[in-house]
Amino acid sequence: MHAYKLIYGLLCWLITLPAWSSYAIYIGKNLTADGSVMIGGSGDEVSSHWLEVVPAVTHAKDATITVGVTDAAFMPGEFMEIPQAAETYRYLTMNYSEYEGFPPPLTNGGLNEHNVAGRDVWSPSRPELVAMTPNPQTGPQYSDLSRIAMERARTAREAVEIIGELINEYGYSTYGGNSHMFADETEGWVLLNFAGGQGLWIAERLGPDDIRMSYPGYIHEIPLDYAEHPDFMGSPNFIEFATEQGWFDPEREDAFNVTLVYGVDEERYPRSAMEAELRAAAPIDLRSMMQAVRDPRISKDSTGYGQVAALKSNSRPEMNLLWIAPTGSVTAPFIPYRIGVQRIAPQFGKHRYLTKGEDAGFITEDWQIQEATEFAGRTFKRLMYFTCDHPEKFLPEVTEALVAFEGGLIHEQATVVETAETLFDAGKADLALSYLTDYSAARGAAALKLGNALLGSIEARTKLLYGYREPIGDVVSRLSYDRVDCLPAQ
Repeated sequence: MHAYKLIYGLLCWLITLPAWSSYAIYIGKNLTADGSVMIGGSGDEVSSHWLEVVPAVTHAKDATITVGVTDAAFMPGEFMEIPQAAETYRYLTMNYSEYEGFPPPLTNGGLNEHNVAGRDVWSPSRPELVAMTPNPQTGPQYSDLSRIAMERARTAREAVEIIGELINEYGYSTYGGNSHMFADETEGWVLLNFAGGQGLWIAERLGPDDIRMSYPGYIHEIPLDYAEHPDFMGSPNFIEFATEQGWFDPEREDAFNVTLVYGVDEERYPRSAMEAELRAAAPIDLRSMMQAVRDPRISKDSTGYGQVAALKSNSRPEMNLLWIAPTGSVTAPFIPYRIGVQRIAPQFGKHRYLTKGEDAGFITEDWQIQEATEFAGRTFKRLMYFTCDHPEKFLPEVTEALVAFEGGLIHEQATVVETAETLFDAGKADLALSYLTDYSAARGAAALKLGNALLGSIEARTKLLYGYREPIGDVVSRLSYDRVDCLPAQ
């Protein structure tokens, strides 16, 4: 029976491989050009993605939320109800529509009104933990935890405390192991949660001199008295359970290597290389951080979007800023959105493209105008496919155009802040919020205009210079290594 469970665990572990391209990057404030804490990255999901601004809400005293996964998940589970917070905060997020058995909309984090940013990244557990995961499992899953952190956390540390308390009380529904990265204006945290149904989790603080790339999420050595250490948090059983399983001997070892004991000792290229490159390039500015998130080694067809936040103190929450690319940023521009934005332009909102089940019905009247608009995700995805078919020819010019476009947006931000602050200080908050909303919509429209110009030019030259290739084989691949990217052919 044990061998059977171990084989089952290995199969489940392998099944999750196609999702393994999410990444997150943290730069401590002593290593940035303006003293901000920087965080960026993307999720890796084969589904529709759309931008949402979620308002702050006051909830009824007995309000609950549904968390968990269904029996259709790779590792089956069932839903449960847990209490909702009395108040949830405003936040910006890229939602997406599909991960088997995980109910949509799903999220990997974003930025909230308290300037807490979050990213969600795969982090595989050792096969024995996968094998011992209960069937059905219960408890919040990665998206539940990401959303709850955005709704409730006022600091990065508090985000970890909130997630840890939820796992301690309700358990955790896993797809094989996961991690979260949180940051605020002072510090960052990486939190790992493990398969196995044991409520195992551990978190490590990232300070002002740290650079960390989660690809996958990792934590190496922790002190045995981690619970007493200000730079670590974890479940009460974290070391005890490994000792009981014979995976760790506290009598012989002074430090506990999390990845070696509970995880899979394997990183994905170019994690270490990029960490070294970023440290060598410090101090890092916003432009450099965007280029890191855009790096063609990690931004590809499987990349659902791009996000970058340079976290520093603002005079008011409405001015907190998140830069968002509507699909993989290797061929899509970062567009600035502030928490004060009141609505998202329909071109960047939810559309039917790549949304599961949309092929089985017709559009409703309420949604016809939204669906009639151009979908930014689809436009820039087309640009990616043409560009990446001949990256040596087209990628340099696309990158040059995106960098120039974003350079203008970066330069404009001082004026955006001055304009909005003047309106706020004059007691015209409604006008200030309207200005921020219109500004992001206008810059989104300009981004689409640029994308269509690049797309038209590259499509025309592709046809003239190379012709349209006839496809061979399957349309889609579930393999993590067989995907469209803009890396030059070797």
